[in-house]
Amino acid sequence: MKSIIKAVAVALPLMVLAGAGQAQIKMKISSATVNDPTQEWGRLFKAGVDARSGGKIKVEFYPAGQLGPIPATVEGMVLGTIEMVSVASGFFVGLEPRYLVFDAPGLFEDFDFNTRLFTDPAIRERLSAFGKNKGVESIAFITVTPLYVLSHKPIRTIADLAGQKIRTPGGAPLHLEPLRKAGASPLSMPLGEVLPAMQTKSIDGVIAGLSAFTTFKFYDVAKALTAVPATVIISPVLVNSAFLKSLGPELEKIVREEATKAELATVPWSRREIANGLDVWKKNGGEVIELSADEQKKYLDIVAGVVPTIFASTPGFKEDYEAIVATGKRLRAQ
Repeated sequence: MKSIIKAVAVALPLMVLAGAGQAQIKMKISSATVNDPTQEWGRLFKAGVDARSGGKIKVEFYPAGQLGPIPATVEGMVLGTIEMVSVASGFFVGLEPRYLVFDAPGLFEDFDFNTRLFTDPAIRERLSAFGKNKGVESIAFITVTPLYVLSHKPIRTIADLAGQKIRTPGGAPLHLEPLRKAGASPLSMPLGEVLPAMQTKSIDGVIAGLSAFTTFKFYDVAKALTAVPATVIISPVLVNSAFLKSLGPELEKIVREEATKAELATVPWSRREIANGLDVWKKNGGEVIELSADEQKKYLDIVAGVVPTIFASTPGFKEDYEAIVATGKRLRAQ
């Protein structure tokens, strides 16, 4: 009996350690931002995976660039040293040029419409396939914020853009050419340099997401905030495909399903945050301008004139763009 008790005493810790070993499948998720829809998605995703996997997967979410600068984390995700990354879609264009389609004005409108678009089976299959030739794929699509342009001179019509030097969120033709055609002088500039440039009036305006304007108190240097028609920031969640397959069918299914559940559950939170941000802007003396329907159409017509040049220079863009346009028309008609 003593021998049996001794054997059990030795075996039990080993069994516990073995169980703990099985529970240590780490899933690191990197994000460059904090206190935004991406982090809310991470919170919900972690809770769902924890509950369903029985502790077999340990989700670790690292916001605010804790795992390094964006290019390094994207590279780490491709190499498999980081399992997931979620940043604005423009940061994935170097990995897969087709991600540029997320920056096309008029395709992705607001939280509710985007939810319908991203849950359309054909569109989701198409978008999820981006990057598969590099060993990655998208398992969630987070609408973060509409884009706004803040300017010293209020922009109430497209003609008001003429002569203004405007910072854009990227340097791709889709960011620059529509503004050029409207008579503005667009330029790419890191967000950290924008506030001093606005203070000294070395630039006239800046395009960014709402949270950037409220977090950094841009209302102290300019008041007129104009919504950019039908243009949003989308942060896909990319995962290393080899890691996903290594989980086995049961755990992989859990991860995929919880990623989608968290994507949908984040929408009400995001909508509230935008409403709260606009309230903060107005309470600090800011003005929020919505262009008239005619002016919005003028802008989208200008963008449409730029798109054919993107077709020619970006493999796959034409097919993706036209598929999203067609699906969007169908969803709006329903």
